Amino acid sequence: MSINEKFIINLQGKSYVTYEGLLDLAHQNNLKSLEVELIQIPTKENNMTAICKATATTEDKIYTDIGDASPQSVNNAIVPHLIRMASTRAKARVLRDLTNVGMTAVEEISYNDNVSESDEPYTTTDEPPTKRQLETIRKLSEELNTPINYENLTKRSAGNLISRMLEEVKKA
Repeated sequence: MSINEKFIINLQGKSYVTYEGLLDLAHQNNLKSLEVELIQIPTKENNMTAICKATATTEDKIYTDIGDASPQSVNNAIVPHLIRMASTRAKARVLRDLTNVGMTAVEEISYNDNVSESDEPYTTTDEPPTKRQLETIRKLSEELNTPINYENLTKRSAGNLISRMLEEVKKA
């Protein structure tokens, strides 16, 4: 049994598996149950970090792993959903163990698309992003399953956003 190629994403020459692909392969490997327990609720005291523990069970084995999410490790649009992202990351990690998949799941990649303070909002004196920049951002956001706010992007801030996204891909 192997992962269908449609579940593999290539970013900057590195392959990533999708959670959907891991779940598909886990079912091929007789996944019986997949449960998640919230270990840490995000609070100001823990820098808004959610931690979840996932347990995957087959007919003869039990696997466990954890996943976390914080405002520093997710896109701004995901910040209100830290617990769900931590849950997804925990499930992806435990399913990688169950399926013996060594490549990182795309959902495990952490990055933040905050526009830095030096990036000014779009004005008539700032050039809008190029078509190629927008296509690159759309492709990366789709492949990483992370929504991007295109509002107020300038050519410069789009370039900075792409650079940060690619840096985070390299870290994973």
